[in-house]
Order: sequence, then C-alpha cells, then structure tokens
Amino acid sequence: DIEALRNQVAVVLQKNILFSGSIMDNLRWGDENATEEEMKQACELAQADEFIMQFPDQYASHIEQGGANVSGGQKQRLCIARALAVKPEVLLMDEATSALDPISTGKIEELCLKLKNDYTIVMVTHNMQQALRISDETAFFLLGEMVECNSTDAIFSNPQDKRTEEYITGRFG
Repeated sequence: DIEALRNQVAVVLQKNILFSGSIMDNLRWGDENATEEEMKQACELAQADEFIMQFPDQYASHIEQGGANVSGGQKQRLCIARALAVKPEVLLMDEATSALDPISTGKIEELCLKLKNDYTIVMVTHNMQQALRISDETAFFLLGEMVECNSTDAIFSNPQDKRTEEYITGRFG
C-alpha cells in the first residue's frame, strides 16, 4: 500500500520549502491531523523549540513565504520537525546540511546522533567527514553504482575498493 509506505518514510531535502503562515501551519504540512502537543513534541525532538520559544508569538509566529524570516538552520530544523510529525520509521535526509553554516550543520548532526536511536536515518552526503562523524554504516556510490558498503569504521580505515579509497582520501571527487 503506497499510503502506508509514505507514512513510514519522511524526507528532508537540501532545500525545503516553508510556506507563508504560522509556524504551526507549516508543521501541519507533515501531518494535518497531528495535535498541537504532537507538533510541539516533534519540535522538541528536532531541537526547533529552542528558537520557536524565543519568538514573540511562539508557535503562532508568522513565517514569510519560503522561510525568508528564519535562518537556514532554523528552516532545516522546522522541516525536520515537520517530517518527524509523521512518526516515520525512516528519515531520509538528502544533502540536508549542505547549504548550512558550520554551527547549524553541527546542530543537525547532533540531532541525527540523538534521533538514530529511535529512527533509521539515511543521509545522503558528499561530505565524507560528516559521514565519518555520524554514520554507523556507509555506502559509497559512483555514477549510480554502489561500489562499497560496510561499517563506517571499515570504509574509512580499510576500504576494499580502490575507488572508495581514492574518494575518501580526496584523490578524486
């Protein structure tokens, strides 16, 4: 059943969209039937509540079209909260930190380390150091082909394929 599959996987993209409306309106795009308490819990998990509570109107605060009035890191954490509101089994993050500054990237990485105890997180990244910092398993793909998949420690300390070694050591890519 495609609907059941949709509810098991939530996606956070490199460039997510926030809409004009309140923070709560934006969060409800993840699950329109979620209660206010469920939305707040998702924001706590995504570490978005720390900045939401600083806004004068908190969850009723207005978000401009595209999230123009929040930072990139705040926007990402709101989008992660929106994804978590679905209560997925798998959180797919596709280059979710590539457009963020180092501080915001660090917050998202800390969040992933916390969430991986309760969710399966698949993170697509070109940042090999990020993969080394936060992943348990790493797969290296080249031109659509999976070259190697192993524990992150094994991939980085003893890659089995020369192409993997060349990529992680910066000799190409």
